[in-house]
Amino acid sequence: MQSKGLIKFLVVIVTLTCLFSLSFTFVTRKVERDAVAYAGGDIAKEKAYLDSIAGETVYNLGFAKYTYRECKSYELALGLDLKGGMNVTMEISLEELIKNLANNPKDEKFNAALTSAVQKSKSSNKSVVDLFIDEYKTSGASASLASFFATKDNVSFIKTTSSDADVKSFLQKEADNAIQNSYKVLHTRIDKFGVASPNIQIQQGTNRILIELPGVNDEARVRKLLQGSAKLEFYDTHDNHQVYPLLENINRTLASTLATAAPATVKESTAKDTTAADSTKKDDNLLANLGGAKGESKDSAANLASLNAQNPLFSVLMPSVYQAENGQQQLAPGAQVGIANLKDTARVNEYLARPEIKAQIPANLKLLWSVKPEQRNPNFLSLYAIKVAPGETGSILTGDVITDATPNFDPTNNAPVVNMTMNSVGAREWRKITAKAAQNRDAIAIVLDGVVYSAPSVNQEIPGGSSVISGNFTIEDTKDLANVLKAGRLPTTAKIVEEAIVGPSLGQAAIDAGVNSAVIGIVVVMIFMILYYNRAGWAANIAVIFNVFFLLGILASLNAVLTLPGIAGIVLTMGTAVDANVLIYERIREELRLGKTIRQAIADGYKHALPSILDSQITTFLVGVVLFFFGSGPILGFATTMMIGIITSLFTSIFISRLIFEFMLEKDIKINVSFPWSENTLVNANFQFIKKRKVFYSISIVAVIISLFFIFTKGFTLGVDFQGGRTYTVAYDKPVDLEEVRKNLDETFQSTTEVKTFGNSNQVRVTTTYHITETSDDADQEVLGKLNEGLSKISGNKYEILSSQKVGPSIASDIKGRATWSGVLSIIIIAAYILIRFHKWQYSVGAAIATLHDAIILLGLFSILDGIVPFSLDIDQHFVAAILTVIAYSVNDTVVVFDRLREFLNRPNAHNEDFSGTVNHAINSTLSRTIITSLTIIFVLAVLFIFGGEVIRGFSFAILIGIVVGTYSSVVLAATTVYDLGRGKHFTTPKEAKVKVVTP
Repeated sequence: MQSKGLIKFLVVIVTLTCLFSLSFTFVTRKVERDAVAYAGGDIAKEKAYLDSIAGETVYNLGFAKYTYRECKSYELALGLDLKGGMNVTMEISLEELIKNLANNPKDEKFNAALTSAVQKSKSSNKSVVDLFIDEYKTSGASASLASFFATKDNVSFIKTTSSDADVKSFLQKEADNAIQNSYKVLHTRIDKFGVASPNIQIQQGTNRILIELPGVNDEARVRKLLQGSAKLEFYDTHDNHQVYPLLENINRTLASTLATAAPATVKESTAKDTTAADSTKKDDNLLANLGGAKGESKDSAANLASLNAQNPLFSVLMPSVYQAENGQQQLAPGAQVGIANLKDTARVNEYLARPEIKAQIPANLKLLWSVKPEQRNPNFLSLYAIKVAPGETGSILTGDVITDATPNFDPTNNAPVVNMTMNSVGAREWRKITAKAAQNRDAIAIVLDGVVYSAPSVNQEIPGGSSVISGNFTIEDTKDLANVLKAGRLPTTAKIVEEAIVGPSLGQAAIDAGVNSAVIGIVVVMIFMILYYNRAGWAANIAVIFNVFFLLGILASLNAVLTLPGIAGIVLTMGTAVDANVLIYERIREELRLGKTIRQAIADGYKHALPSILDSQITTFLVGVVLFFFGSGPILGFATTMMIGIITSLFTSIFISRLIFEFMLEKDIKINVSFPWSENTLVNANFQFIKKRKVFYSISIVAVIISLFFIFTKGFTLGVDFQGGRTYTVAYDKPVDLEEVRKNLDETFQSTTEVKTFGNSNQVRVTTTYHITETSDDADQEVLGKLNEGLSKISGNKYEILSSQKVGPSIASDIKGRATWSGVLSIIIIAAYILIRFHKWQYSVGAAIATLHDAIILLGLFSILDGIVPFSLDIDQHFVAAILTVIAYSVNDTVVVFDRLREFLNRPNAHNEDFSGTVNHAINSTLSRTIITSLTIIFVLAVLFIFGGEVIRGFSFAILIGIVVGTYSSVVLAATTVYDLGRGKHFTTPKEAKVKVVTP
């Protein structure tokens, strides 16, 4: 084995890297177990515990230290279906954007074109902007598009003489800005919400933003938070010297009232913060100079607790100071009045919200936190003193006057800056504001959604509305601030068009089901490999364990989110890992039958099996790529897991199992690749597939016709993500009669309601299209109210809504379109890959026919069995993932046969052999491998189907049936089709064809 040392080095490096990535998960799990033990079932106490140590070092490697917050950001996060929480898709209203950019014109043709564009976008791959331009061009309107958008706010970008292409470019840029700015606003709001490991991402190519909030159960608060309009404001500020005396008074008042009211409570809460407070003392050591209690010893926890009791505010909020030339601490100038550890900000807010404290704070003062931690102190937030001006908003200027903001670089000071421009109205006001502030070099705070993004000091009066904002910025800071400033003129809104809520009980059931299926799947595969391949099976099993370990490690290092379909992907990855080992072992057994030594057989087995392994795994990987780009939500998790799993499978199957064999050879350990009973399985198979191909064709044609008949007559039950509507998972205390539930809900909704058993007989899944076109909060509440009204009619049987999902009609249409394209594109990509690899169109056509055959029969079975089997067979995104996976595995088997056929046709004098015999021999010689790999995957899928839980039962059933059908088509359809298409031709490689032309 060449490069053995390099391979060992790679294995060690990858192993250590994966251990490091997964170690953060182990650390956070331990900390959270400690929190549960400390809280004793009190959720609020558990959260307070975790908040208190968020900035504390919990993982010390010697060369690096990590806080709990940092470990949490690096852990392998669980998706909503495993942890519970809320999944929301926000859609940016491009219709509203275009109208607002044109100052809401009354022109009938303009509005008709826009309405038509929005409607067509639901079933088109074109953007709303492109469709709007096309619709307006064909409307026969006499006014140019530029005449609508050449407003005073847009004068820098569009003039009345601008072309349609200029308008299109402008609208597309504004649409992209609106999406990016909405993303920034939403990201900040989610960070304020305090969700652990949130996930927010723009869905590329769309005007939607996907948000996942694990552990959230306050849906109303989330909806209100996410759908509120962005509010950018500029404020005058108070100076630190003016505010500090007030903070001293607040500190004294708190010391008095807290000691009188609840000394035990104060003692308990401050004692928990001993470590953090001690750390704060070491970092800043400010309290002795500014908070009193001088001369106190701070070396003991008792003295520290006493100090904290005397200075409750200053124990959690350190005044803003600097060290003067005389070495003394002095109050720092500016609007920043304090700094607090992230974990202490909630305590500061609690203190400032007390009635006796609010009474001391003047009406013209508002204390606001900075948006993110200080650069110098990454665990601390700054508190700013905002001056509230007379008027309704209290601000001196609002963000709607900003026309543009861009990150830039000042070569004079060699520092990143932000360039900001305002419209004429804003420029006039800005000149007055900056002239006043420049007299005392006062700061002006930039505030979005109640959070301070920057508070730059004003050096001089700024005329013309063009400003340069500088500060202690990084390049990323200037990008963020520019986005925030542009968000102030955000001429559109974001609405929730899809949401899913998973309760923690359903999430725990999914975790149990996923873990059980994974463990049982591993055990089943390992037992089979040992029973069939003897000692070589142990080598394969070690490779499988490494494979799962590497897969989890890579997922953790990529900050991927593990979902239930992702666990299904892990289970299936075990099947693909075994598939590669089976190809190698079957080839080794062939080499041994030729009389080779075990060492030579192993070397040749790996060599000859490699092309088949690569071809089969690459086709599956390509399907994973399609799923990744066209899927959303949990399907992305499945696609990510599958693609990474294929890479790790190749690495472990080809290299790690080979290293094990090399070790056994060096130690003279006997290597067995079979037991006597399994040694000659299907070795001399000589089934007449070519001779009986018409029988197989007939069977397939009849199956396809029956499937098509049911597809077009009975049809399918579409999942909520394909048709729109709302779905709820409901658990009753006792088993219920489905017909009774359905009847009650039909009466309540005055429409047909779909009710199905979901797992146990006491759980049902309810789908309704009532208010399908309405996605507002009011519509949600009305539907929920009617649902509860119908469910409560089952007297004497309490119920709980475990999860819910809402999909608007526009996003449902988009999902269906993406699903259709993903299927078509998968077949095209696979056919193209096969054409490139095998140089014959007959191979591509044979593979395409086999995959279409599998897809149609699988669709037909779902139609036939829907309503008959006791589990859901809805056509949804999970089914699309399943059918594409079936296509991938079907081609996987097909490619192995094709590889063997190509090998036979490459032999000397192959053109003189009977073509039908060659094809038949290729199928028979790979039959053992095809059956064994299919069996291992079927074993795994059966485990997934039985133990994987109700959420993915239909998904695993689709793949299970699909693998059976795919194995059939790979054996009796794909290669036989190649035979019929290639008959009468010299079916050899281009190289051999050239040789025969030269040699008569």
